[in-house]
Amino acid sequence: MTAINEAATVVLGATTTVGAFATVFLARSRAALAARAKAQAARATSAEDRERVFADELRHLGTARLPAYAQHLVSSHHPVPGPLSAHLAGTENGQLFEAVLRQFSDTVLTQRRRIDNAAWAAVRGTSTQTQSVANRMQDLIDELQRKHDNPELLDTFIGIDELNEQILRQLQKAAIASGSWPGHVREDTQLPDIVTGARSRLHGYARIKVNNHLRAANVGVVGRAAEPIAVACAELMANALENSSDDLPVDVTLMPTDNGSVSIVINDAGTGMTADERARGMSLMSGEKSQVLLLSELGDPPAYGFVAIGRLVADYGFQVSIDLPSPYNGVQAVLSIPANLLVTIDVAKQPVSAMAPLPAPPPPRSQKRAAPETSPAAADGSDLPQRHPRRLTEPSGRRGPQGSEAPLTPQAESPDPEGARELWSDFEHGFNAATTDSDTEDAT
Repeated sequence: MTAINEAATVVLGATTTVGAFATVFLARSRAALAARAKAQAARATSAEDRERVFADELRHLGTARLPAYAQHLVSSHHPVPGPLSAHLAGTENGQLFEAVLRQFSDTVLTQRRRIDNAAWAAVRGTSTQTQSVANRMQDLIDELQRKHDNPELLDTFIGIDELNEQILRQLQKAAIASGSWPGHVREDTQLPDIVTGARSRLHGYARIKVNNHLRAANVGVVGRAAEPIAVACAELMANALENSSDDLPVDVTLMPTDNGSVSIVINDAGTGMTADERARGMSLMSGEKSQVLLLSELGDPPAYGFVAIGRLVADYGFQVSIDLPSPYNGVQAVLSIPANLLVTIDVAKQPVSAMAPLPAPPPPRSQKRAAPETSPAAADGSDLPQRHPRRLTEPSGRRGPQGSEAPLTPQAESPDPEGARELWSDFEHGFNAATTDSDTEDAT
């Protein structure tokens, strides 16, 4: 009986132990399940958050960042917004968005360059073909001016000639800005003739005053650079005319330099240029961006002048500067022609035209005082010669009193009112008589 009780006790204890272990295991299993469920819920929440953040960033990229980036490619003044989440940078999604921006930029620039090249080709083709027609028209106008001597017809032909020159200038600068050549070949040309010809192409050319300060009358420009310099000079003078009032002159000066070059200095009294306008103008005329400049960057309608100058500067080697104000608080433009583009012209074979300004006369030299005369005592070996004022003889050879020569400065005479009145009366009498006789002759 005792054995049975002990066996029952052992079985009961074992059962209790197993139950305890089962209880502990079950509790741990429930805790593990709860933790697992919580982790799964957290992961689900995190995935939903990441999905929501990605969707927001994708929406922000399409509606805000890409349009702003397109504007930024046109002008760097337009800002580009960053991502919504500051933690996106450096992550996989952040790198993905940056790759999209780069691909978008490359695509936009490639398409813009293709479209712009097509637009430039259209400008070049239209301007060169129309320029050719205008040149033939100019030849016809010149022939008509030579054949007819009727003053009224000549005035009409001159007006047509001026208008056609202005048309040619507009076509020529558009063609040059689009990559074409100036369309005209010259021989070696006198520099004053180049400036005068450029002046005649402009509306309002009468306001331009050309001053020639060259030291010689035979300074010319090599033929290959003559027309490009004329085009650049015309555009600079046109800019001066357009940005100053119609009643203000524009001063153009041909100025030699000590380094062998020659400068054409153009000063106007206009409104001047802001620092940004001056910097942009210098950038366009430097020729550095002439190959990558977009037509859409030139405004509406496009302003070809500075771009054409920049192309010519890059191709022919002269320089243009507008970085200083004029003495009249306007704009001072300087076109510098280096020595390698200058030649000496044989004036006998190719004289300067009658319309070109002649070189300014040299400044008068100071008169040196004549050596003083010495008295006869100096010839006798005296230590200090005695000097006396030298007098000049009058043109008539008359001498002053006591045989002395007349002084260089004439003596002032006192006014004679009676003599002046008699002289004026004689003039009036003679004039009236002549008038009366003329009227009588005309009447008969």
